[in-house]
Amino acid sequence: MIRVLLADDQALVRSGFTALLGSQSDIEVVGGAEDGAEAVRLTRALRPDVVLMDIRMPGHDGLAATREIVADPQLTHVRILVLTTFTDDAYVFEAIRSGASGFLVKDNEPADLIRAIRIVYGGEALLSPRVTRTLIAEFVQKSRPESTRHMAALLDSLTEREREVLMHVAAGRTNDEIAEVLFVSPATAKTHVSRAMTKIGARDRAQLVVVAYESGLVRPGWAGPLPQLPQRE
Repeated sequence: MIRVLLADDQALVRSGFTALLGSQSDIEVVGGAEDGAEAVRLTRALRPDVVLMDIRMPGHDGLAATREIVADPQLTHVRILVLTTFTDDAYVFEAIRSGASGFLVKDNEPADLIRAIRIVYGGEALLSPRVTRTLIAEFVQKSRPESTRHMAALLDSLTEREREVLMHVAAGRTNDEIAEVLFVSPATAKTHVSRAMTKIGARDRAQLVVVAYESGLVRPGWAGPLPQLPQRE
């Protein structure tokens, strides 16, 4: 059972999400918070698996709440899925940089939200394709030099193959897709991703994407050419 906490300042939104998610046999809504401070308090008290976090809330907003939850060593299992109304919201990238596992815009289809919760719960990153590349391209270009140097230093511990895998993660590829591109097994691709996460100290794939872009390993818009398949005799 996936335990979900809702954090949104609009009671009607919380009620709608509760009804939607409550209809799923594998999802349980364990609580609702109307601002960031309450979201942090309830996360510590209820220990949900996933927090649906609205960014724009009065007072203690979703960004501040995300930072607090991620920084708490007792909450390392909690995954945060950011919800936003605007596709150009500058806080979305900052939330991912702070430790959120992904984001969706609120006008996504209900099925997309349910799928997103399951993906994030499973340890994958969920970066809405409608906004991810544009958002990352815009804000990585504005990164401070000291941040870039720090991120680049994190790559020193990676092997050449792990760097290559990291580039494909940044391009939005799944483990199966990375395996196909690199001609390795999905299990091997997953192992490389896991090792890169451990060495870099990333919580999940979303953090790997941030490091790949901010370090300069990947440039905005890079998708990586697919290799030529070997010719059959």
